[in-house]
Amino acid sequence: MQIDLIETFLDLIETRSFNRTADRLGVTQSTVSARIKALEQALNAALLRRSRAGTELTTEGLRFETHARMLRQEWVAARRAVAPTGEAALTLRLGIQNDLASTFLARFIAEARRALPQTSFYIEPDYSQQMAVDLVIGAEDFALLFTPKPHPDLHFESVGELTCRLVSSSATRLNQIAPQDTIFAHFSPAFERDHRSATPLLAQAPLSVGQSQTVAALLREMGGSGYVMEDAARALVATGRFRLVEDAPRLTQTVYAAVHLRNRTARLHRRLIRIAADLLSGSARNRVGGGPELPSVADRT
Repeated sequence: MQIDLIETFLDLIETRSFNRTADRLGVTQSTVSARIKALEQALNAALLRRSRAGTELTTEGLRFETHARMLRQEWVAARRAVAPTGEAALTLRLGIQNDLASTFLARFIAEARRALPQTSFYIEPDYSQQMAVDLVIGAEDFALLFTPKPHPDLHFESVGELTCRLVSSSATRLNQIAPQDTIFAHFSPAFERDHRSATPLLAQAPLSVGQSQTVAALLREMGGSGYVMEDAARALVATGRFRLVEDAPRLTQTVYAAVHLRNRTARLHRRLIRIAADLLSGSARNRVGGGPELPSVADRT
């Protein structure tokens, strides 16, 4: 089975460009053309039509697309089943957003192991876009991420929200914060939009960071102000150097479970989705790191 032909065909559906697909797959444009030609000859049908507007699927290409996606998934499953590494048949490959790995992952896996003792887990922290790609091609089975990437082969489901708080080493009120002393957080496109809308002045900050752990590390090193997830805010306040900015709005980051469409009703995947939702639900559980509510300035004086 020449899976490269299938991979090239599916990539062309996304890019609609032989040049872009060649770049993404690390091959020449002539190789892309040769693969499509070989696939069309094997099927005895024209699958793609090239024009000035780009590459488009023919009627036969549209019919073949679903089968191509299924073939890719079956190929990945077959390779894993016969892999000589001794990998168990019930090994589940889990992707998790980097910012969830240090706080939420341990609790999630502990619950998953109790509920699914016969399942082995291979875990890889990553970013949303790459995890979506890995789910499509079968390199991952389940992911917890911040930003859904719409795709016909993927199913996304909200499992909860994380609270983010604005902390500062020099201010207790929003109007006391200078943009030049701020680290602007953009944990996801949706979070960034909310942040800009809620605190437009802080959007002028010279530093912009996409990970709560990194924002917290920079604040520890340089001081200043920035939004971090609540567990990180708790840790910063506990040092005595930082305070909550009392009148700053609490911002939230939605967490999504993502699976391949074919697994959206599978018992194993539904169980993992329920575990994630249970851990993230409720005001106490929503504080991923656990522990007491953050103290206010009045509580500390």
